[in-house]
Amino acid sequence: MESFFLKLSVMLVPGMLAIVCHEVSHGYVAWRFGDPTARMQGRLTLNPLKHIDIIGTLMIFFVGIGWAKPVPVVYENLRNPKRDMIWVAAAGPITNIIIATVSALVLRALVSFGNPASSLSPINMLLEPVVLMLAFSVYINLLLAIFNMIPMPPLDGGRVLVGLLPYRQAVALSRIEPYGMMIIIALVFFTNMFSYIVSPFLRFGVHLLAGPQSGIVMGVTRLMMH
Repeated sequence: MESFFLKLSVMLVPGMLAIVCHEVSHGYVAWRFGDPTARMQGRLTLNPLKHIDIIGTLMIFFVGIGWAKPVPVVYENLRNPKRDMIWVAAAGPITNIIIATVSALVLRALVSFGNPASSLSPINMLLEPVVLMLAFSVYINLLLAIFNMIPMPPLDGGRVLVGLLPYRQAVALSRIEPYGMMIIIALVFFTNMFSYIVSPFLRFGVHLLAGPQSGIVMGVTRLMMH
């Protein structure tokens, strides 16, 4: 039970912020390109109650990645649907990369500010929970960005690719969308896709952003996932 509450305290805020900001960014960019659907439905807010998906939230604690309710985007409302959908889809991963970068920079600053001579110093005791949350924020935001850029609809990477491909190839790829998530789940659970594709990019991103503190990020992640 104590372990569960530790995970809850460290993972909930950065996890919810990562997935809520991801969805809000889709809706905001869609609105700027002519589709007001998300704005009219009150989805351009950081209030998690407007976005929360119970299963997606629980998955943060069990597998380290989760999701919110998708923000509605009406393709036909966009001023240039094929082109604009590239930016709408890319907005989520870009937002997660920005949050991961900011979290990593603050993490570096706080670790260097702490007093390494005494783990029980008042400063260290105050900073420790913040450092843990920042470390998990780096991990979860990079994971969401990388996973969502897999080029398979309905993931963001698939929708970006649909926008970039010539018309005939784009139509063929978009037909996969109703089955895309089932294909992704099968690949994650029954192949080594995560180990051989997602994990290397994730480790590279953590080392790039967190630098000397990358060990803290990976250590916190292993602690939270067990």
